[in-house]
Amino acid sequence: MTRTHPKPDIDAITGGRRFRRLRRAEWSRRMVRETHLTTSDLIWPVFVIDGVNRKEPIASMPGVFRLSLDLAVAEVERAAALGIPAVAVFPNVDMALRDATGSAILRDDNLINRATRAIKAAVPHIGVITDVALDPFTSHGHDGILKDGIILNDETVDVIAHAAILQAAAGADVIAPSDMMDGRIGAIRQALDGAGMNDVPILSYATKFASAFYGPYREAVGTDKTLKGDKKTYYIDPANTDEAVREAAQDVAEGADMLMVKPGLPYLDIIQRLKGEFQMPVFAYQVSGEYAMVRAAAERGWIDGGRIMMETLLAFKRAGCDGILTYFALEAAEELKRQNG
Repeated sequence: MTRTHPKPDIDAITGGRRFRRLRRAEWSRRMVRETHLTTSDLIWPVFVIDGVNRKEPIASMPGVFRLSLDLAVAEVERAAALGIPAVAVFPNVDMALRDATGSAILRDDNLINRATRAIKAAVPHIGVITDVALDPFTSHGHDGILKDGIILNDETVDVIAHAAILQAAAGADVIAPSDMMDGRIGAIRQALDGAGMNDVPILSYATKFASAFYGPYREAVGTDKTLKGDKKTYYIDPANTDEAVREAAQDVAEGADMLMVKPGLPYLDIIQRLKGEFQMPVFAYQVSGEYAMVRAAAERGWIDGGRIMMETLLAFKRAGCDGILTYFALEAAEELKRQNG
């Protein structure tokens, strides 16, 4: 076929800039790569249960299990060997121990405190992050004390401030409140300092949204069966960005050392805004629904699960994250080890 128009002069059009030159080879792509993911960016959430040698699968989270403390410790040892710097511990508390006020959170020997002690005894060099929210301990599944259908803010803050002292005394390296009660960061900071625990940092779930992505997590900790109503009166509306920044600013003013965005991928814009606004460590939680979607699609052969796992984690880093809570942590660490020889 005869050409009827002149051949375009690509160099003239682009000004001689050929961006593909640096994409031609693996070595050059690695050399100019702007964003890097390492095992130091990963935090592994661990679900713990009572008993011995118990490993319960979570139906909506393929590959994730509830573990008795002996098995959890062994898995944390594996995480540490892979270079993962910290784990976040979440308990599935026996239903008989749950009540309207979440009173078991104030027991020194509760499941989360025993898990912390066991992990720190076996793997002292790994960081342990604990959440002081009440939902695993309440009979109604809410993050606070419920009365006549209303979450009592100040009464809840008083309980979680006391619980934070117990968790730090058990060996928690970081207290990470996710309840979204007003004033909780200042109260926890005051409580820790008053107990002589000035060096224990607070990772605030500063922007926790009223999201539909939490379903599998609630199965994992057993609140899927107990939750009455929803959490829209205290979690942030997914439509709001300025409100999220104001929440974070309040937590910074009250003494938060680090900020968390939860969920992760649907809120990359929030991560970027917080990093730009506050220039302090910002973390994201790649929550259960995000994990489950990737796993389910990969199991059906619709996507390359391994590649998407790494791509999503890299997206968090690109948005400005200093660390990522992810159920993919062990798998991602193994992949990074393979990539780095």
